Amino acid sequence: MQKNKAIIVFLVKFFTTYFILFGVYSLYLNQTQQKTEVFVCSPITGKVAQHVLKVSEMLGYEAEIEQHSEELSIKFILNGNYVVRIVEGCSSISIIILFLSFIFAFSGSLWNTIWFGVLGSVLIYVVNILRIIAISLLYQKFPEYQRIIHDLLFPAIIYGLTFILWITWVKVYSNLNKTNK
Repeated sequence: MQKNKAIIVFLVKFFTTYFILFGVYSLYLNQTQQKTEVFVCSPITGKVAQHVLKVSEMLGYEAEIEQHSEELSIKFILNGNYVVRIVEGCSSISIIILFLSFIFAFSGSLWNTIWFGVLGSVLIYVVNILRIIAISLLYQKFPEYQRIIHDLLFPAIIYGLTFILWITWVKVYSNLNKTNK
C-alpha cells in the first residue's frame, strides 16, 4: 500500500506541475505570437534564434536570422543558405517543463530542487542551441539525411540529456534516495 501511495503522490505532483507550467506557457504563447497578416514569433523563440545566431558567429560562421513572412518561424541562414526554420518547438521550453515537473514530483530539499532545476534548465537550453547549430551544419553537408538528423538523432541527444539529469536527480538529490537507505 505504501508503494502505491508513493506512485500516486508522484503522478499527482508530476501532472499538476506539468499542467500548470504548460498552461502558463500556452497563455504566454497565445499573448505573444501573432498569426494575422504579419507573423511574429514569441519573444522566447526570437531569443533562441538570437542565441543560435550569436553562437554561430562566435564559431566563425556567417549567419543571419529573419522572421518568416508566411509562418510562425524564424529563418536561420547559414553561410548564405536558408537551412532551417526555428519554431516554438525549438525553444526547449517544453522539454524544460517536462524536466522541472519530474524533479518536483521526485521531491528533494527546496534548495536542491531550485538549484538543480535552474542549472538543469540552463544546460538543456544551451545544448538545444548547440543542437540547432549542429542540425543546420549537418543539413548543409548531408541534405538527404534531414529526416534522420531532425527526427531521430537530435531528439535522442536532448531527451537523452534530460533522462541523464533525471537519473542524477533521483540517485543523488531526491528524497527517494534518502528514504531507501
